[in-house]
Amino acid sequence: MFDSEVQRILDFVARGIGVRVVGGPGGGKTTVLRNVMSNLEKSGVSVHFVSGLRTHRSIPYSAIKGLGLDVRPGRSSVLDIADVFSSQLAKPGKHLLVVDDLHLLDSESLAVLEAVRRRSDCPMVATAPETWAFSRGQLAVLNLGREAHLQLDPLHYEQVHLLIAQVLGAPADADTTARILTKSAGNPRLVVRIAETAVLSNLLVMEDKQWTMSAETLWNEHLRGTLEALLAELSADEFTALHIMAILGTARVDVLLKVIHPDALEGLERRGFLSVLADHQGGSIAAISPPVIADYFRDSKKLRDSRLLRTKIAGILEAAPHAVPEKRTADCLSRALSALRLEKADDDAITSRQIHEYNADREQIRFERWQANKSAANAAAVLRIYWGAPVDVERASSVCAETTNFDAEPQDLLFVAVTEAMLAIHTGRGPRAAVEILQKFAGDNPQLLTEVNDAILFINVSHGRGRLDTGDLPATSESNKTGLGGLVQGLLELYRCRPAAALDAVEGAGDDDAIPHLRPFVRSFALFAAGRVEESLVMALDWRAESRKNLDQFGVITSSYVAAHGLLYRGHFEEAEYLMSSVFAMGRPGFVVDSLYDAMLRLAGLRHATTALLPTLSIAAQARTDVADVGPLPGIGKGAYELIAHNSTQPSTFDRKATKLIKQQLKSGYVLEALMTALLCTCLIPGRQVLDLLQKILQESGLTVHHQLVAIACAVVEGDHKLLGLLLKHYEPDIDTYQVGMLLRGALKRHVIEGDAAAADAMAQASSVFAVRFPSANEQLSFNSFRATPLTEREIEVAILAGHLTNVEIGEQLGISARTVENHISNALRKSGATSRNSLFMLVGNSLPPR
Repeated sequence: MFDSEVQRILDFVARGIGVRVVGGPGGGKTTVLRNVMSNLEKSGVSVHFVSGLRTHRSIPYSAIKGLGLDVRPGRSSVLDIADVFSSQLAKPGKHLLVVDDLHLLDSESLAVLEAVRRRSDCPMVATAPETWAFSRGQLAVLNLGREAHLQLDPLHYEQVHLLIAQVLGAPADADTTARILTKSAGNPRLVVRIAETAVLSNLLVMEDKQWTMSAETLWNEHLRGTLEALLAELSADEFTALHIMAILGTARVDVLLKVIHPDALEGLERRGFLSVLADHQGGSIAAISPPVIADYFRDSKKLRDSRLLRTKIAGILEAAPHAVPEKRTADCLSRALSALRLEKADDDAITSRQIHEYNADREQIRFERWQANKSAANAAAVLRIYWGAPVDVERASSVCAETTNFDAEPQDLLFVAVTEAMLAIHTGRGPRAAVEILQKFAGDNPQLLTEVNDAILFINVSHGRGRLDTGDLPATSESNKTGLGGLVQGLLELYRCRPAAALDAVEGAGDDDAIPHLRPFVRSFALFAAGRVEESLVMALDWRAESRKNLDQFGVITSSYVAAHGLLYRGHFEEAEYLMSSVFAMGRPGFVVDSLYDAMLRLAGLRHATTALLPTLSIAAQARTDVADVGPLPGIGKGAYELIAHNSTQPSTFDRKATKLIKQQLKSGYVLEALMTALLCTCLIPGRQVLDLLQKILQESGLTVHHQLVAIACAVVEGDHKLLGLLLKHYEPDIDTYQVGMLLRGALKRHVIEGDAAAADAMAQASSVFAVRFPSANEQLSFNSFRATPLTEREIEVAILAGHLTNVEIGEQLGISARTVENHISNALRKSGATSRNSLFMLVGNSLPPR
């Protein structure tokens, strides 16, 4: 779970640099420390471990005596113990000082550590809370020698998914994973405890090899001890403040300041138990973090004992906080990416809960308004929420069935009818039933026949798997380029990979669009399809930021889908995974965008599918499987993901399956999906048949932006290394720079698998030259070539270093002999089929040496 953090610490320690590991309670600091100690002890490093205990803070020398130092009787002063400890650190060999929970050490032990650190250059790895106010003695120990700082951030969706699978032995479904992430705020200890106790309480049950919730809550009595330990350091005022906040719920900061002393609020925020966010009106709201703490205080027994506290709150506040009123409220890529990276510091769980509460409040208000007056306008207002937020099928069905048409606006009537059709698909009745509903509506409202036909066309091409290339779907009329007709026409052109025509169809502001967010979706994805990736990414990220500000779940999901494609195309995996994780944290959305949610699950699982030995643990397994292999947009159909996840590593087999899938996509008329599949497959394992299809699609679509990539791919496939060298030498950076690196790496692995040693060495050299000329901080997506005979962890570690270090240097860095290094390299060459150290490095390592 913390492999990258552990590796970073090991790299720092290898250079004699100490590390301070900080994070919240239960954030994984001790787990990281144990993994570091285990790795170093295996390599022969002497680890000296000191641990602080909350109950021992007032006992002199309690922490340092845990080392078992051989101190002579009568010689037990600070300097005497420091002498003994220093002599141990001076012994031959490598040494590391490890201090867990430094803030809990007694003063005498701190004094010994300070004296020892002044005498020795041994690095120290220490853990501490991220917001702790250190004493002078603690700082005296920390601030000696060189020190790196490592922050343990909360887990994101995919990490929570993997952790649950590890703990429970099987993955959880999407809603369960999202609920556990939301309740735990990504705290590893809480993720584990919530999952384990939910199974113990039968709140999680196994269905179809996945854990799923059997109730509406995950809170249970078995969690009480975990929460009590988490809150043990709070003062009485801070504890009472959390109780008040649990009663009030998410509230404005100005309201909280009336009933809670500012010092208590500041203390909670400093300790990480309070999240303050900007609301969509420009003010500030505060909520308990992690949210499971609120469940602890809202437990029935706690509520019975809080009558005095409730009376106090009611007495101070003149009125309860009002519900948030409804309000709907190009720069450069570096600015948009910086904003996204800053957003990572926010709490996904709190943001998700904020959106859920906002949607629930709006739904209740609008539903009550509709019950009082069942007009089409009130019905449309209720149903519009379900286009993004989770659907209450019973309410939605009653609204669709009982709404009156008297004196209704045509746009409202149309929206209700389209929603009823979408609800039929959502409940499993299928596209045919949806079309029948719209046809009946058209018969009752002939004045809306044109708009209804456009809606039918929208459903057929997006859900009915209509054949776009055969002409069996009617085109929208040329005179109806506004409203729904223009949007559907733009969507058709996008599916057909005609980005210029799609942009032309959705030109204009579209303030009165019948389907919200469809216009910016078509526009931003058409920019991406046209090769204007940066413009598309900036537009999608700005749109997403505005949607988050407005608590608009529909907008967040649609914009995130477009942005994820742009980020993945440029190799920004970390940013893309965070962005999609923030969507998954909201749980499954309503209809219309549910297919985009599944598509992002497959996109998020793509990297895992190429590298993992067990891709079934990928979060892509949470996506619905009852869908066709092809779809209107990348990821909506499951074919491409299944092709990659179940790759047999035999290039000829992959070529045959990929060619069959792309031809199937083209036959259905979903040209954009076929283009993206052909691009990805060509870069992963370049082959002649897939490349021919890619060239055909680009030529027929009139897209010339990928000309450099196609030329390089042709040289790679034809084995013309002289031409390849010239093309790479004169290559000018474009949108495909990342893809070229992936292509060269994929070609290298293909040659290795096929046993073509000469071609593999030539490709390794070309890939190295390109990586030096165009260095990238992003890892290259490529297939794991070792699924059948995986290398050991040590063999992979040695292979990564073999590209730029000698055997002696590798041995010194890893603490093993040069002969052992040679044996590891020989075994790795034999297992992988690589013909040289450089080929081996390119197969298992990154394009650049590790820092």
